[in-house]
Amino acid sequence: MRILVTNDDGINAPGLQVLTRIAQQLSSDVWVASPEEEQSGSAHSLSLSNPIRVRRLSPRKFAIKGTPSDSVLMAVRHIMKDGAPDLILSGVNRGQNVADDVTYSGTIAAAMEGTLLGIPSIALSQAFGFGENRAVKWSTAEHHAPDIIRKLVAAGWPKDVLININFPDVLPQAVKGIQVTAQGKRDQSLVRVEERIDARANPYYWLGFERILSNPSEGTDLHAIYNGMISVSPLHMNLTHARTRSALVAALGNL
Repeated sequence: MRILVTNDDGINAPGLQVLTRIAQQLSSDVWVASPEEEQSGSAHSLSLSNPIRVRRLSPRKFAIKGTPSDSVLMAVRHIMKDGAPDLILSGVNRGQNVADDVTYSGTIAAAMEGTLLGIPSIALSQAFGFGENRAVKWSTAEHHAPDIIRKLVAAGWPKDVLININFPDVLPQAVKGIQVTAQGKRDQSLVRVEERIDARANPYYWLGFERILSNPSEGTDLHAIYNGMISVSPLHMNLTHARTRSALVAALGNL
């Protein structure tokens, strides 16, 4: 099995090193193509107004001057054009990608791009910062991911679906299990805008989220990771809301 590893935290991110080791437990044919710099929050963007530059770091490792989606496209259509990957793994992201995060996330976007290219794709993220120990527990993802990925690949999933895995902010032995979940809903009151003043007395702003546990619905990705479980969510690429579409057809007819 040929595996492509990518991310949105950048080529030097510790999560990319973790994911590379995870992939190497699954295959001896592992390639890495990742953004040169951090692209968190870049969503499913492409570099259409700027050139994309590729820097070869080793025979199977490349840094891409672009977005996560650029990285996947360049890997599949150019770097690996003589043999496309059988599986794309994106992550391991520093921080969870659940609920509304999935619409912002470059980690998810890389898996989306792989899905659009017809390649089974999985996004992996490690939650952190909810307990007293603020350190990222990379060992949790590294310990549990290989077996989960093997089971997912054996089971298979539809071509227009990507898999989103989130590991809870607990040590590997404290994980309570695996739950197949639905996308949750974040409490948007936790969004904060932090104002600061630069050296010239001009204001500037940082956007972020309060790291406070909300009260999500049972069965959602948020609920799972808050309760020490690994969340596995199938995400569909078709965003059409079928029930609303039917209602609008009845209201508007065929114009």
